Amino acid sequence: MKRRNFLKSLAGTLTLTSLLGSSRDLPAKGKTEYKWKMVTSWPKNFPGLGVGAENLAGLITNLSNNRIKVKVFGANELVPPLEVFDFVSKGGAELGHSGAYYWKGKSQACQFFSSVPFGMNAQEMNAWLYYGGGIKLWEKLYDKFNLIPRPAGNTGVQMGGWFNKKINSVSDLRGLKMRIPGLGGEVLSRAGGTPVTLAGSEIFTALQTGVIDATEWVGPYNDRAFGLHKAARYYYYPGWHEPGPTIECMINKDQYNSLPDDLKLIIDVACKAVNLDMLSDYTAKNNLALQYLKSENINILKFPNEVLTKLRVLSDEILKEISLTDNITKEVYKSYTDFQSNVKPWTDVSDKSYLNIR
Repeated sequence: MKRRNFLKSLAGTLTLTSLLGSSRDLPAKGKTEYKWKMVTSWPKNFPGLGVGAENLAGLITNLSNNRIKVKVFGANELVPPLEVFDFVSKGGAELGHSGAYYWKGKSQACQFFSSVPFGMNAQEMNAWLYYGGGIKLWEKLYDKFNLIPRPAGNTGVQMGGWFNKKINSVSDLRGLKMRIPGLGGEVLSRAGGTPVTLAGSEIFTALQTGVIDATEWVGPYNDRAFGLHKAARYYYYPGWHEPGPTIECMINKDQYNSLPDDLKLIIDVACKAVNLDMLSDYTAKNNLALQYLKSENINILKFPNEVLTKLRVLSDEILKEISLTDNITKEVYKSYTDFQSNVKPWTDVSDKSYLNIR
């Protein structure tokens, strides 16, 4: 009982993140009762995303005193990166680590739990998910797929992407072949471009060989790791399409429900801890990578206001249209947009106003 109450306290305060740096080095004791697999959409141990999956697996293993032992499989080691959802849903693995916008083919509503163009940032997303009913809606959406979702990371505001030509006006988006998933891809399509969905490991070659003209990925930290600065010279900001992208841990519902309550709680606490840790990791390391890219004479440019204004208008149109897809998408859309409208005045007088005068 004391252990359970302690874990519940940690779940609220997130002080558990102090364990993340060494979680995989802690001696895991006790008898293994559950051997679980985690499949991911990221290359094994990829900075930020892949490491986040490893951190989550390490925390679950060690906090459970080795009662749950989690083994991580990177993209293509056990399943292709864009097949994680189905694999976990059907019980091929107990855990998945990915991004919900990849599953828009399952439901348009999935995308709201990853990132919405011109939507909420990381802090606002966490507020909606944890305290605005977001997770409950996410669970409702995934229930028919035999999955339980949990926030398990956030990269913060992303960059706008890498381009092989300058974007001076809206007309420059017409005919542009760009790797951009989710709602951002829908907006680009409406602007006359051609969105392409590619796994991270395929992006560099596609950009270098001209299969695509542009790509978004994450930000300087991850983009440098993939060497995207060697395939394109124009690096645009801001990341209008992904202002606060949540990374998900999906859990096979049957397997989760088979656990005793204390192990369920450990999984929930571990997910919450890595959610904070990943955002901290990106905040600390994006700037270091940005400075490196500047030293490589990369052209770091802001999208013209005309382009951003047009993309915002198109985004609003698309969100309203997909909200009519079905009842669950309508419910998620209303919850998301209502929360964003309600939190915006506070963000404006707090974070935004402070950043403008700092």
